Amino acid sequence: MFNTRIKIKDVLATTPQEGEVTVMGWVRTFRNNQFVALNDGSTNANLQVVLELGKFEDEFLKRITTSASLKVTGIVVASLGKGQAVELKALNVEVLGDSDPEKYPLQPKKHSLEFLREKAHLRFRTNTFGSVFRIRHSLAFAVHQFFNDKGFLYLHTPIITASDAEGAGETFHVSTLSMDKPPRSEDGSINYAEDFFGRATNLTVSGQLEGELGATAFGDIYTFGPTFRAENSNTARHLAEFWMIEPEMAFYDIEDNANLAEEFIKYLIRYVMEKNADDLEFLRTRLLDEEKQKPQAERSELDLLQKLQFVVDNKFERITYTEAIDILLQSSHYKKKKFQYDVSWGIDMQSEHERYLVEKHFKKPVIVTNYPAAIKSFYMRMNDDGKTVAAMDILAPGIGEIVGGSQREERLDKLESRMNEMGIPTEELWWYLDTRRFGTVPHAGFGLGFERMVQFVTGMGNIRDVIAFPRTPKNAEF
Repeated sequence: MFNTRIKIKDVLATTPQEGEVTVMGWVRTFRNNQFVALNDGSTNANLQVVLELGKFEDEFLKRITTSASLKVTGIVVASLGKGQAVELKALNVEVLGDSDPEKYPLQPKKHSLEFLREKAHLRFRTNTFGSVFRIRHSLAFAVHQFFNDKGFLYLHTPIITASDAEGAGETFHVSTLSMDKPPRSEDGSINYAEDFFGRATNLTVSGQLEGELGATAFGDIYTFGPTFRAENSNTARHLAEFWMIEPEMAFYDIEDNANLAEEFIKYLIRYVMEKNADDLEFLRTRLLDEEKQKPQAERSELDLLQKLQFVVDNKFERITYTEAIDILLQSSHYKKKKFQYDVSWGIDMQSEHERYLVEKHFKKPVIVTNYPAAIKSFYMRMNDDGKTVAAMDILAPGIGEIVGGSQREERLDKLESRMNEMGIPTEELWWYLDTRRFGTVPHAGFGLGFERMVQFVTGMGNIRDVIAFPRTPKNAEF
C-alpha cells in the first residue's frame, strides 16, 4: 500500500526509533554508491538514505540517478553526518521511476531563473520553487481562513462574462464561431447572435461587479479566482492570467475599506511567517546571495524576514493622492530628473513613483486615497470636490501597487452620469444598476493581486516565478 508512507518532513522531525518506516520521493544526489539524498516536496530538506555496501546489485545502483523516484523502507537512526539529526538505514529499496541522467535537464547545480522558466514543468523540483509554491499554498489557505473567520461568504463569480468591469477593453474574447468565416451583420460586423451565448463574451477581468451583487444581499463576500487581461505588457510585473482576491462589503466607507485591507495583508504575512519559517529562511539566504552581486547603493536595507516583520509591526502610512504628488514634486529625485516619467497632478502614478514613496520617503507601506476621477473607473464614488473619487491603492516595498480599491458609487444618478461620461452602456449593466434602485447602501471593496502578494512575501523579482505556468505575450507553452 502506498498510503503507508511517511512524509520526509515528518521523518526529519522524529527521533531515532525502532520499527520500519517507508518513505517515497525523488533522488537529489547519490554519492559513493551509499548515500542517497531523497526529497518528496514536503520540505526543502533532504532525507539521507544510507545503503549498506554490498547489499544491492551494481546494476540496480546504476538506476539510482538524479530525479529517479524511490520507495525506501528502513529504520530511522541517529545521523553521524552534519546537517541532519536522523537518517534512514535502508532495508529495502524499490525504483518506482527511472530518470535518464544524460537527458534530465536539471542537474544538481545552480540554474538561472530564466532557464527554469523554460523548464516550468520541472522547476517545482528545485529548492527555490519548492519554497515559493509551498508559501503560495499557505497564502491561499490563509486567504480563506481570514475571511471565513470574519463571517464573509465565498462567492464564485463567472469566468465567462459579457461585461468589462474595468472598461479598458483589454479582454480575451470567448466564442464558438468559426474563426475563418464568422457570420456577419449587414454592416459587416460579426453577428454574435449566432454565437453560443447569443452575444459577445470574454474572459473576466474582475469579479467585482458580480461581487457587489452578493454584498448587497449577504453583507460581506469575497471572490478568489482567475482573471485575465489581454494587455500586451511583457514585463516582470504583468501576467495575462492571474488570480485575484476581491472582497466586497456593504455598509463600508473608504476608511473601513483601508482598515480591512491593512489587517488582511498583515494577517497573510503573519500566517506564512509562522507556518513556512524554513522556506522563508531559504529564500532570505538566496536573496542575500543575490544582493551581493549588486552595487552597495542598490542593496536592500532590510533582508526578506526583516522586511516582512517591518510591515507587520508598523501601521501603514496614509496620504491623499494630492499629498503624494506634492511629495514627489518636492523630492530631490524629481529635481535631479531621476524619474523616467514626469510628475504632475492628474497623472496615473507609475511604479517608480509608487516605489519612491514607499522605499525612499516613508520606508513602509503606504495607502494613497482620493485619486483624480479622470484616471479611475466609473464605479468609484465621486468626492464632494467633484474632481476626485474615493479610491485607494496600497503600495508595498519592491513592487509598488499591491491593492487597489474604492468606495463604490451607491447613488444611482451619480453612477449613471459617470457611466454616460465614460461611454459605459447603462442598458447592458441594467442588473448592476438595479442594486442602486432597490435598497442601495454605502459599500466598498478592493482587489489584491494574489501573485503580487506571493511576490512580496517570497522576495521573487519576477512575477512569472510565483505562478506555476505563467501566461504572457507569445507564451502559453505548458
